[in-house]
Amino acid sequence: MKDLKPIIDDVTGCRRPIIIAGPCSAESLEQVMTTAKGLKEAGIDIFRAGIWKPRTRPGGFEGVGVVGLPWLKRVHEETGMRVATEIANRGHAQAALEAGIDILWIGARTSANPFAMQEIADAIAESGLAEKLTVLVKNPVNPDLELWIGALQRIYNAGVRRLGGIHRGFTAYGKHAYRNQPQWHIPFELARRYPSLPILCDPSHIGGHRELISPLCQQAMDMGYEGLIIESHCNPDEAWSDAAQQVTPEMLAVILDGLTIRDVRQTTESLGMMRREIDRLDNELIEVLNRRMAICRDIGRYKMEHRMPIVQTGRYDDILNSRARAGQEMGMSPEFMRSVFSSVHEESVRQQIEVHKKGITDGNGCAL
Repeated sequence: MKDLKPIIDDVTGCRRPIIIAGPCSAESLEQVMTTAKGLKEAGIDIFRAGIWKPRTRPGGFEGVGVVGLPWLKRVHEETGMRVATEIANRGHAQAALEAGIDILWIGARTSANPFAMQEIADAIAESGLAEKLTVLVKNPVNPDLELWIGALQRIYNAGVRRLGGIHRGFTAYGKHAYRNQPQWHIPFELARRYPSLPILCDPSHIGGHRELISPLCQQAMDMGYEGLIIESHCNPDEAWSDAAQQVTPEMLAVILDGLTIRDVRQTTESLGMMRREIDRLDNELIEVLNRRMAICRDIGRYKMEHRMPIVQTGRYDDILNSRARAGQEMGMSPEFMRSVFSSVHEESVRQQIEVHKKGITDGNGCAL
């Protein structure tokens, strides 16, 4: 994916950030047009609305379907805005392409399904419109970077060169601060592998609550994202789907006006000294970890000689909790500290297993 073109280059002038906004669902012609005109007044150039809505359970509002396509065309005709909608299968793709929709995005459930992705890719290739089309692919619901890359590659192989990714967060079991966990390191790795691939952030689906949209937008901008796709409704509290995470066009304008947009093209020579210091500290970390692993191997030998139990769960739990508290006192998140020391423990176990294979220890894993 090296010969990609800008997602949009004639309407927005490629200015950053690209903003795509509109309701989660197209509910009626009046609702669509009222929202679109409000967004146009707010300076938005690209209007989005879902007409096919994949729902977790049957019985919910699943979108108005193809009857909504003329509504989107009318938005374009009356406001000049480009229009975007979600597709989830071959039929959706064909209908949207025939209607002249400017931008298609593929949702998180669909991007996790290689069969559906290939059907969509085939429909795009067969349409003869691939070179002119913009397609955005959301990350899969599960945190699988290779699956996300595979979904993007299928669309790329269909001939699409105006291609981008959308980071909308990842599903996690249980209750959390966010509706979908950001796991920022995953889109960061995608950008590292494919630096020419534009990535947009979907703060509406990450946060799940409108009060989280503004800080998430700023974080995405600070991380160099190309743009934002945000859900906006003329009457959010009455929305037929995802009411809690939608904002009015007026509130969206306030959020966008408050963003600090940093110049991602400026040189980083002034950061050289600080980065060299980070390199030095990283080397120190590696040396400290090496000394720690040496002690792990010594403890493994001791436990073998004294026939002690393999894993001491209480010790492991105590380390995770105490290190999390210590890290939090120093300004680091408890989740980060638990993740770090969980990985350190896993490597400690592996080291001891390798020593055991050589006949030196019994391979007992210990929490250190």
